[in-house]
Order: sequence, then structure tokens, then C-alpha cells
Amino acid sequence: MPLRIHLKPFERLIINGAALRNGERSTNLLIENTCKFLRESEIIPESGADTACKRLCVTLQLIYLADHPIEADDLLVRQSLEILRSIPTSAPYLVAIQDELANKQYHRALKVGRELVAYERSLMERLTSATNAA
Repeated sequence: MPLRIHLKPFERLIINGAALRNGERSTNLLIENTCKFLRESEIIPESGADTACKRLCVTLQLIYLADHPIEADDLLVRQSLEILRSIPTSAPYLVAIQDELANKQYHRALKVGRELVAYERSLMERLTSATNAA
């Protein structure tokens, strides 16, 4: 089943490693076969990876786009352990990521990684609110 992607003016898209940028007008694309793609709104640039969970997502992006390079496995394990030490309640997300990777469902692993980033953000917001209330 084809996938329709709507791109905003000047929005970027990566398809199978090729970086594309839309022109001045909105565009609809129809992807008719299986490929690897990330929309600009889904990409966390390395320069924007300012938390442990965001850095893990950058590694997951690499795994997804580069056909799971072996050298990324060690980095992913180190990052996961760092997150688990600082946020023990993140374990279900990290297990889900490992399960998806084991099943070669790299895009799904990336999706769970983004959920982990959202979870981390919610914890940080609660901590900030509690600190401000004290």
C-alpha cells in the first residue's frame, strides 16, 4: 500500500540516504515501494542531542538509515546503560527498543526512542515544576 507524505515548503526529507528539500510550495509525495525515510520533523540532529535519550535517538537514526552498522551496537548498549542508571523507570522503553532491533524493525525502534525522549521531557518538566514550587 503506497504511503502519502505531505511536505511543507522547504521541508527536508531523507529517502534511502538521499537528502531532499522541498521547494517553495507544499508537495504531496506518494512512496510506492519499501524504502527508508525520515521527515525533517522526525530527525534529531547531533547538534540538538542535548540529553541522553536524544543521543540514543540519534544512534537509532543511524541504525535505521545505515542498515544497522555493527559498530553502533556497542554505542547503543553504553547509551542504554547510562539512561537506565539515571532513569530506572525507562526500562520498558529500552527493552522495547531492543526487542524491535532484534526483530529488525528499525523504524519501530526509532518510534519507541522518540517516545522515550517524550518520557524524559515529561520527567524533566515535573522536576522543574517541583523545584519551582518548593
